[in-house]
Order: sequence, then structure tokens, then C-alpha cells
Amino acid sequence: MAPELGVPGVEITVIAPMFNEEENVSSTVERISAAMNELGVPWEFVMVNDGSADGTLAAAQAQAAKDARIRVVSYPKNRGRGKALREGFKAARGRYILTTDFDLSYSPDHLVRMYRTLKENPDIDAVLGSAYMPGGRAEGVPWFRLFISRAGNRFIRMAMGGRFHTITCVLRGYRREVVQGLELQSDGKEIHLEILSKLVALGCNVVEIPAVLRGRSKGRSKFRFRRTSLSHLMFGLFEQPMMFFGAAGALLFLLGMGLGLFLLAVQRSGRLNPERPLMTVMIVFILAGIQMVCFGFLALQMLDLRRQMYIIQRSLRSLRREETDDDKG
Repeated sequence: MAPELGVPGVEITVIAPMFNEEENVSSTVERISAAMNELGVPWEFVMVNDGSADGTLAAAQAQAAKDARIRVVSYPKNRGRGKALREGFKAARGRYILTTDFDLSYSPDHLVRMYRTLKENPDIDAVLGSAYMPGGRAEGVPWFRLFISRAGNRFIRMAMGGRFHTITCVLRGYRREVVQGLELQSDGKEIHLEILSKLVALGCNVVEIPAVLRGRSKGRSKFRFRRTSLSHLMFGLFEQPMMFFGAAGALLFLLGMGLGLFLLAVQRSGRLNPERPLMTVMIVFILAGIQMVCFGFLALQMLDLRRQMYIIQRSLRSLRREETDDDKG
């Protein structure tokens, strides 16, 4: 386990991306502050303004002016949750970094539980809050959004070998050195998939704790069906290429062999015409099936190479941080 890093005196950094959340700023700051104060450790709350078009930034800055532990990171153009989280990770100074929705669909007591899980278990690198694991639940969430979320997480869970119940949730806790050691690129909500994929590839110990998801009471949901579905599909393909290429290849090959057996029976009856279209279709299916399986094996090799790249990237980031610390010293 790498030594715990962070600014001396800052134990916890809570990060919450916000986009047009003017109605929630005051209550979110109040609830986060109350939960963190109960722990009795130094903390900070980093609100990341993702190019809000309303009074979110002004409201956040007003809260920060009242309490030095409240910090605001902002940029003018809306880029997505991934960009907001990446900026939050850069700004974080705590030994433990916790992330959550700005509307607190998951109540702040979940943050307390995640911190304690990391603090009391040095072998755990990251904690995921899960409404879909035993003990977790969803309340007051629109049925369509909940259906898409459950279906998407089940699909991705299959792609990741059934290891996790909730893969797309923002409610998470990390050791600072773990998450800041990742080379992250995603701007949208797919960042949750990217982070988890890289943590698993690097051999990090990631656990889930039950969580209660509640529907938003103020403001508008940022859920987008098309983008969310596409990101889930692409991630599944990325993580388990053989599940797609192999299954498709096997199906095409079996269809080709089935046509071959049919044509063999026709040939024995003396009615086979070598020029009939089914002969061509059979050959195409068999060759396509073999090619798809080969693509799957090639993709597996690329997956292994990608994991090696993650290790190299983490090492390089660690070296850069050490050089920066030496320069400051």
C-alpha cells in the first residue's frame, strides 16, 4: 500500500459536480457540512461548477466566502460530469476523496460510511455505493430512469464478470493516491466506467456498500437515455470483446454449418444446384464466423496491452508528482 498523501491537516475531500443547481447549493452545503462535522476530522467540500447557465456559481461562491473549507472550482463551458470530476480530483487535498451527486440523491451519511470503510480497512482502495446490491434500494426514482439504470448496470456487470452490482454511480470513495494515479480522459458520465475499469485492471481492491437512492426533489435531472445507453454498450464491448465477437462469430459459424448440413441433404437427394444462393450464404457465414472469433482473440490481446499501459501511466504520474513535490521542497 502506497503511503497516504494529501495536504497536512486535510483528511477528507468531498467533490460534487454541479450544473444549473442554484436551488440546491445552500441545502447541499448545509447537509454536507453537518455530516462531515460529525466525524470530527478536517475536511473540505469542493463544488465544481460545470459551466452552469443560472446563478449556481454566484450561490456557490457566496457559500465559500462564509467557510474556508468550502471551495469552488469553475469553468465557463458545460463539459460534462467527467470533466467536472477530473477537475475536482486535481483540486482535492484530502487523504480520502469522496464523490457524490450535487442534489444528494444519496444522503450524506453514505459519505461517512465510505470514509470509515476506507479508514478502517487499509487494504481497500476504493468504495462504491450501490443501490442494487443486497441491502440497497431505490425510492421515488422515475420508473423509466430506474429501469434503464438497472438494465445498464446488469449488462455491464456481465461484462465485468459479475463482480459489481452498481458500476455507473457517482457515489464513491477513494484513497487520494489511487484515484490521482489514474490517467483519466472521459468528459461525460462514462468516467465512472473508465475509473472502475482502470482500478480493476491495476489490481486495486474495490468494494461495494449498500446505498439508498432517492429521487431528486429540486432542479431537473441530467439523465440522458441515448447517451447513457450508448456508453453502457460501448463499455461492455470494450471490457469483454470476446463476449461480443466470440458470440457473434459462433452464431454465424453455426448458421453456416447448419446451411451446410441442409445442402448436404439436398445433394444426397440429387437436387443440389451448385449455383443456388444458399451455397454462397453458407460460405459467407462460415468465413465471417471464423473472422469474428479471430477479432475477439485479437481484441483480448489489445485488452491485455491496455492494462499494461495503465500500469505505465500510473507509474509516470507518480514520478511526475514526486518531481513536483521535490521542486516545491
